Amino acid sequence: MAKGTTPSLKDVAAAAGVSVTTVSRFVNGSLDLPFQTKKRIEDAIQTLNYRPNPHARRLSRGRSDTIGLVVPDIANPFFSTLVAAVEQAADERKLAVSLHATLNRPGREIEYLQLIERNHVDGLIFVTNHPDDGALAALINGTGKVIIVDEDIPDSKAPKLFCDNEQGGYLAGLHLAEQGHRHVLFIGGDERMISARRRFGGLLKALKERHGGEARADRYAGEYTIEYGRAAALDYLSGDRKATAIFASSDEIAIGLVEVFRSQGVSIPDDISVIGFDDVGPLHLFAPPLTAIRQPVRQIGRRSLELLLETNWHEWKPSASEELVPVEIVVRNSVAPPAK
Repeated sequence: MAKGTTPSLKDVAAAAGVSVTTVSRFVNGSLDLPFQTKKRIEDAIQTLNYRPNPHARRLSRGRSDTIGLVVPDIANPFFSTLVAAVEQAADERKLAVSLHATLNRPGREIEYLQLIERNHVDGLIFVTNHPDDGALAALINGTGKVIIVDEDIPDSKAPKLFCDNEQGGYLAGLHLAEQGHRHVLFIGGDERMISARRRFGGLLKALKERHGGEARADRYAGEYTIEYGRAAALDYLSGDRKATAIFASSDEIAIGLVEVFRSQGVSIPDDISVIGFDDVGPLHLFAPPLTAIRQPVRQIGRRSLELLLETNWHEWKPSASEELVPVEIVVRNSVAPPAK
């Protein structure tokens, strides 16, 4: 062995007078050897100061013991809470998590999906936050070992785990309808996204069940961001203001909305009622605290890892399956009957 170089299995095998395969299997614990042979290998390892490469050892067994987790933005409390839950569940199983933030860029998403093909991870928990043009679905269908979480990728053939978005919209609409609201403004994501479609559909269903033909739900479609919440609030204030309640379908939208209302002297719920969605951020600290539909984000994170591990990928054939996690309404002080 050249001076200054890192000792290899080949060096240990030469020093112990055995084959590289024998040393490899001995180090991995898959070979029982006579005492003298075992001692020669152990002495060679100690003398050469050989340190097995844990990554190489795992790959030799056909796995990396690492799970990939791809999210749009770890600064968003929803995604950071999801990450923490996956990390904890993986740690309990002695697995590592390789975390990747895409900044919601399709190119980065495709790059991280290719980690599976390069054997860097044993599978991926994948979260996107924008409509797909077909590229993500095609790659997922050809790769396997991907669990799609939170937002759908249409035409993708993979196990999917979502909160019950329609149930959440329905609970919001029912609560508003019970307070006498007939005209509600929905502020949500892109209409092509399953979360926005189902939340709006649930809202409209509840309003119509209670108020029939008098029910009306207007819709603003944009991004699940604070910035869009601000823009939507300003747009509402510059219009006819006929809606007596607003369903802000993410924490981030609700934060931007409340920010603008406060600066413009609009009182919640005296002037307008507001319901949020997610309830991961500080909605309970607002004045007044906001009523919200709560997603069990930690439960979703843990379940996503369970789903990835319990799927028999060796026999798996591309097919879409969908599992829904129930949501609940947390009633606080941001909803009141419409102002007279």
